[in-house]
Amino acid sequence: MTIAGKPIMLFHIGMALQQTDKRIALASKSMGKTADAVRTDLETSLNQLQRDYIDLYQCHFVRNDQEYQQILSPGGALEGLVRARDEGLIGHIGITSHNLDLLERVVDEGFFETIMVCYSFLEPKAEESVIPGALAKNIGVIAMKPFSGGAIDDPAPALKYVLAQDGILIIPGVESKALFDQNWEIFNGSHALNDAERSQIESVRKQYENSFCRRCDYCQPCSEAIPIQLILGVRSAFKRFGKNFLQEGWPREAIAKARNCSECGECLPRCPYQLPIPDLIKENLRWVDEQL
Repeated sequence: MTIAGKPIMLFHIGMALQQTDKRIALASKSMGKTADAVRTDLETSLNQLQRDYIDLYQCHFVRNDQEYQQILSPGGALEGLVRARDEGLIGHIGITSHNLDLLERVVDEGFFETIMVCYSFLEPKAEESVIPGALAKNIGVIAMKPFSGGAIDDPAPALKYVLAQDGILIIPGVESKALFDQNWEIFNGSHALNDAERSQIESVRKQYENSFCRRCDYCQPCSEAIPIQLILGVRSAFKRFGKNFLQEGWPREAIAKARNCSECGECLPRCPYQLPIPDLIKENLRWVDEQL
């Protein structure tokens, strides 16, 4: 994975892989949209992981039909990954997206062997058509963001909700071994929700009903080039990564752009969840200033 210029993370994973003889299924991904770009990222992944083969390689964060078409076109990322598969460098080809309409098209057209989709009790819409459609076509489903980017604090109801869906793989993000151990314990226990957990789910849903951004990007483009989903999710990211996160590269740039919000309202009719986006931007900027 060579995202946000951080191959060093893969280097550490590669070092860890040298210390086990267990069979490890490896997945990586690239935001490259052309064959050349994805090949460069794949070679970086293989290098850093100290491997000559990756089980699953994915076209990552495909936002819309335009990017998807670029991937499918001659010289696009899919062509590069098919070539890599023919060379024996990768086993399977997948795609990741937050856009459910796009993933429905992906499933329908069948060019990819796996999809990665946001799925949690705050974002359950994928269970209506994307997930059952993929499973019916034997396309692997990887459920990302079961904690909705950090909005959900208690892992038990969050993981149980997703694990109750048969036939999909869940990939909860963790920042420490303690969190990994906690998730593993839940995975090995009963996946049935109890009454208290069901009540907790409804409470969290009500809490975020008018403020939770599902990261679909239907609100874009913004006339001020504000990365709206990043600004609306800044509190969850802060909770995961700490205060210094707000002063790093992309968060600092995103916050600076958000200060230019003209409250034009063009984003409002585009949001399928009727979120008061300009108000939420202002509210989150006030919160950022309090933290800083």
